[in-house]
Amino acid sequence: MVVVACVGFFFYYRARHSAVTVHAARVERHDIRSEVSTNGKVEPTEDFQAHAPFPGVVEDIYVDQGDHVKAGQQLVRMDDAAARRDVAAAQATLQAAQLTLQAMQQGGTQDERLAASNDLTAAQSQQQQAEASLASLKKLQAQGAASANEVASAQQRLTDAQTRVRELQTRRTSRYSADDIRTQQAQVAQARATLAAAQQAYSKAVQVAPFSGTVYSVPVSQYDFVQMGDTLLDVADLTRLQIRAYFDEPEIGNLAVGQPVKIVWEAKPLQVWHGHILQAPTTIIQYGATRNVGECIITVDDAKGDLLPNTNVTVTVTTRQDADVLSLPREALQTDGSSSFVYRIVGDRLVKTPVTPGVVNLTRVEIKQGLQAGDEVALGSLSETDLRDGMRVKVKP
Repeated sequence: MVVVACVGFFFYYRARHSAVTVHAARVERHDIRSEVSTNGKVEPTEDFQAHAPFPGVVEDIYVDQGDHVKAGQQLVRMDDAAARRDVAAAQATLQAAQLTLQAMQQGGTQDERLAASNDLTAAQSQQQQAEASLASLKKLQAQGAASANEVASAQQRLTDAQTRVRELQTRRTSRYSADDIRTQQAQVAQARATLAAAQQAYSKAVQVAPFSGTVYSVPVSQYDFVQMGDTLLDVADLTRLQIRAYFDEPEIGNLAVGQPVKIVWEAKPLQVWHGHILQAPTTIIQYGATRNVGECIITVDDAKGDLLPNTNVTVTVTTRQDADVLSLPREALQTDGSSSFVYRIVGDRLVKTPVTPGVVNLTRVEIKQGLQAGDEVALGSLSETDLRDGMRVKVKP
């Protein structure tokens, strides 16, 4: 038992007092920045997408993908035969509706007005004859040569003739009601709108560039049949681009307008573009099936036509940057609840030293208080032994 106790004490003493080999680093002054990266999609800020104004055949394409075009330059032409027919048909419909309205406002067409005038003249003539007949019968009745029934019949014929004249006169001046006029006016307005739409579609049979830019997409070919609204080509000013980027919810609190951004595109891995945040996230949206993100708009400051719209890029935002500050490798920083500390190497012993960290990135951490330049701190042991205050150590060369 004594031998066992001695052996145990020996190994305990050796483990307690032998030096543990550790990696170490010195506190130095560095420029340190905090960054956050995510994915985004390139968008032109000035973009023109030519759409088919009507169903038909692509008659001619005057440009190729990658061409630089000037404002007003012709881009693509559609076969406009059907559009011309639509315009002609709409013009005929409008003219007919306008003539009908004019006729209604004047009491009918010329033939209808002439027929109504003839009918009124005939009715007035019948009224005059009825008046003469009644007067004659009244004289005969006074002489005893006509009966009261004959006079009454003559009076009824005159009344009927007067009623007919009044009806024809009313019809001549008020043949159509106000509702009839309004209905026809609505038809005229509809016909006019149809003509305007047909003319607008016809005017777009030839699509021209609204501004100077680059043709970056031509999804159709000559003689293709396209439906109304199909995309014919895309033009953009590739020197004016922005990126719509999506940052995970925990990261958006560090984003602010004006922060610098580095942009990388896998298709050109050796090239880097630069920008800044134009619009920080204002709300949280769902992106894909699992991500809750904030949408951020980033302006590309040095676009020169070599970054294409709709490409997927990686953006890295510098959320904070401090120059010439004390820092050390991040793995040296230890935490205990809300407190932070490091193991400073003093002689051959570890000294647990509280520190106040500042900017933290993937590799380094700023130390605001607790250390001085040149201090040596332990990063970890080679044997994976847990570090502790007072431990004897030796630094790996």
